[in-house]
Amino acid sequence: MENIDIQIVEYDSILQKKSVELRYKVLREPLGFIFTAEQLRDEKDEIHIVAIQNDNVLGVVVLKMIDAQTIKMRQVAVDSQYQKSGIGKKMVVFSELYARKHGFRIIELHARDVAKDFYLKLDYQIIGDLFIEIGIPHYTMIKEIK
Repeated sequence: MENIDIQIVEYDSILQKKSVELRYKVLREPLGFIFTAEQLRDEKDEIHIVAIQNDNVLGVVVLKMIDAQTIKMRQVAVDSQYQKSGIGKKMVVFSELYARKHGFRIIELHARDVAKDFYLKLDYQIIGDLFIEIGIPHYTMIKEIK
């Protein structure tokens, strides 16, 4: 995909609000879940990364600091009509560069079973056994980003 800009956006900005809409559409709505105001408020200090084309948010990643060494990649979503176009990979690479630049050494995530192969191709490793989160199978995965 050409003309895709990956950038960090401010919490509560128009683009961040559009990213919440995308996350709802891709990740929550199919499971019958919504975001609560409290859940969204809790993301105030997290890093919101979006993939933008012509002011449209096509993808999103949220990064949450766990400790001085570890950052968690969460809420990774790409608009369904743009999946498998390379946007997800671009956002993950951007996230890894951000984490490395800010002194983190490990990225961790909970990958849905259907997404685990995507992360394996990007050198993430499965840690532990399959588990159920929000009613669907997930794996804990990590990547060292020295």
